[in-house]
Amino acid sequence: MTKTAHDAEAIHYKDFTKQQKVTMLSTTAGFSLEHMDHSLIPIATTAIVASLGVTQAAAGLITTFAMTGTLLGGLFFGMLADKIGRARIFNWTIFVVAFATAALYFADNIYEIYFLKFIAGFGTAAEYGAGVTLIAESFAGKKIGRLTSLAHIGGQTGTILAAIASAVILPKYGWNALCLFGLLPIAFAFFVRRNLKDSAEFEEARRKRDLEKKQQQLPIIEVFKTPALAYQTTALVLMMMVQIGGYYGILTWLPKTMQAHLGLPVGKSTLWTVAMVIGMSLGMYFFGSFLDKFGPRKAFGLFLSFSALALYLPTFANNALSLLIIMLIVGFFSNGMYAGFGVIVSRLYPAEARVTANSVVSSGGKFLGGFFPAIVGVLIDKFSFTYVLLFFTLSYLFSLIIMLTIPALHRKDVQF
Repeated sequence: MTKTAHDAEAIHYKDFTKQQKVTMLSTTAGFSLEHMDHSLIPIATTAIVASLGVTQAAAGLITTFAMTGTLLGGLFFGMLADKIGRARIFNWTIFVVAFATAALYFADNIYEIYFLKFIAGFGTAAEYGAGVTLIAESFAGKKIGRLTSLAHIGGQTGTILAAIASAVILPKYGWNALCLFGLLPIAFAFFVRRNLKDSAEFEEARRKRDLEKKQQQLPIIEVFKTPALAYQTTALVLMMMVQIGGYYGILTWLPKTMQAHLGLPVGKSTLWTVAMVIGMSLGMYFFGSFLDKFGPRKAFGLFLSFSALALYLPTFANNALSLLIIMLIVGFFSNGMYAGFGVIVSRLYPAEARVTANSVVSSGGKFLGGFFPAIVGVLIDKFSFTYVLLFFTLSYLFSLIIMLTIPALHRKDVQF
């Protein structure tokens, strides 16, 4: 039975229903695939540049094309999920992602990479929007910051798997062979999702609409229905832009740049990536718990402020160990708040437009944030690394200011 915000209470795994367990497992598996897919190419960027003889800026555009696909896929699959059901869409888009990633094995020029990453991005759009919505609806009336964070932490295993696979496969077989690794999670994710169903809240909303013979408005209209909603949605998109741009910009360039600056062996690059991912996972768990206790304004305010400062820590690194610790701290703050977006959006938008809202915020932010790696590539090619750090610092401060202007985050009648 759905509970109100006043009935919110601590959630323990032993109290989960079977469907709640399926929802958490299937969402975590989907997030893992999404992270792995998005991480394979950024990790292999140096190898792609050397193999194809392209510029750093051209390599950075790979993420831009992937995020363009995510934008269009988010709008398409988001509205479809709000119309025919979250679970159905969630179950099948995983194949689009996996096969597009594996097809990169046959790519031999930058334009084929652009195209296939666009297709993969189109498929991954459903993973985030449908996943966070399913969690929010399956635990209606409860504080879900920690739960959403746990799903995203599980998703980070995809990034770690990609990093480990790159360390084993890249030196011997090259970046093309690395992309075949994208096929592996299909069996597990599909097996877990066989029994996944839509939430009672969504089914009730659909039944009510059918009984009233009410024609469903396009969900995208609901997301921008009033000036206040339009501003709220746009503000959240801009915050997600900084979140995603910071994640992929830092993951793509920071470890490699600092490694070269300190003269450290290239073979150890996986260590810096894994350290960042571990830091991100710890940050997400802490952020989720902090969000549940203090609310979104204080949680985002704390993490965005420290993200702007933490980016300068790598300049103090003087050996491999200090860089490893610093990468962990940078990861902790720079990506800790990612899980918070799904919590906010799922509580501020109605059930009939919830996946669309999550997809618009996620996909719009990913599209705009997808330009960050290319921008950083240009800054590295033409300017000093100080400009890169300044760019990220100003980005996080911009996101902080935007967050403070969203009126709905002040509301005390919403259980975040």
